[in-house]
Amino acid sequence: MSERITTDVAIIGGGIVGASAALFLRRMGLAVVLIERDLCGSRSSGVNYGGVRRQGRPPSQLPLSQRAHAIWAQLPQLIGIDGEYLRSGHLKIARSEADLAALEKYRESTRGFGMNLEMLSARSVHERCPWLGHAAVGGSLCPDDGQANPRLVSPAFARAAQRLGADVREQTRVDETGHDGRRFVVRSGNALEVRSTHLLNCAGAWAGSISAQFGDHVPMESGHPQMAVTEALPAFMDFSLGVEGGGVYARQVARGNCVIGGGRGQALDNLRARVERSSLASLMQQAVALLPSLRNAHIIRTWSGTEGYLPDRLPVIGASATTPGLWHAFGFAGGGFQLGPAVGAVLADLVRDGRSATAIDAFSVSRFSPGTGTASAGLALSATHQP
Repeated sequence: MSERITTDVAIIGGGIVGASAALFLRRMGLAVVLIERDLCGSRSSGVNYGGVRRQGRPPSQLPLSQRAHAIWAQLPQLIGIDGEYLRSGHLKIARSEADLAALEKYRESTRGFGMNLEMLSARSVHERCPWLGHAAVGGSLCPDDGQANPRLVSPAFARAAQRLGADVREQTRVDETGHDGRRFVVRSGNALEVRSTHLLNCAGAWAGSISAQFGDHVPMESGHPQMAVTEALPAFMDFSLGVEGGGVYARQVARGNCVIGGGRGQALDNLRARVERSSLASLMQQAVALLPSLRNAHIIRTWSGTEGYLPDRLPVIGASATTPGLWHAFGFAGGGFQLGPAVGAVLADLVRDGRSATAIDAFSVSRFSPGTGTASAGLALSATHQP
């Protein structure tokens, strides 16, 4: 082994969750090694839609989302850039009376979380948003939700952690993980061995293979969100836009380009995915119905990525059911960008204090393996692969 390191915390996965955990742990004074197979923020954390919203999340996620909302407000102080973060407002569109009723029910069920949701009738939504098509019959506005550029924000968390002393290893594949009875052991071929008191599993869509090495089995599947961006258009859209029931979402950036998402791409292999032509056509039909200004717009780029989805569409966040010192954070079902900084802060709490003031009970890995006890001290090293 050419290099051996002993540290307080090893983190597998350099997306926004792993990188923000590294940053908050360093702010606590703990030694950290962050290991990423590619470049930090280059996977789903860097190629997502860029929505920074609380509206539409299940109530179990809202305490975490509210903590994230406060962290996003401090972005320049934390990571050195604003990441094009803008509290533009998030408008969720209703396309039927049933959609409007569902949005009203959601507003009532989430009172007390500080979102200040405002219901808009058909008349008011078209007065405020004359750029909307006739498909919109009302909506719900969360005025302080917004958007950011994931290509800037996610890598910046890793760079900020590195400036504070985190040992960030990019283009470093994890080939083995395990526990030798005293410490966790993470190996990258014959080049690197990291031993740590704590291990954070933040490997995104590939995290299930790591958790399984320690007996935390989860039924996670991969999904491939579909994205497109238009040429620069004259400014017309004020809000980040979503739709009740899903199907399409869109935002316009300061340069005039419209980012549009919805539908599912196709996996090429374990690491790559692309947009499906037929699915893209359906997506653009829905987008034009909501945003007629897009009718003659040119699509200049399309892309997809790989996300982890659990059956209940909730993430796993918290302690391993089998192995003390192992902490998981994965399975965000395409909604991890806004939550990411708060998840990193919670992981730092857990490592330092063994608990967090932010409610995460709903995200326990034990919901998939009831009755699992703690593991015995010595776990053999076993092979795994992650990004």
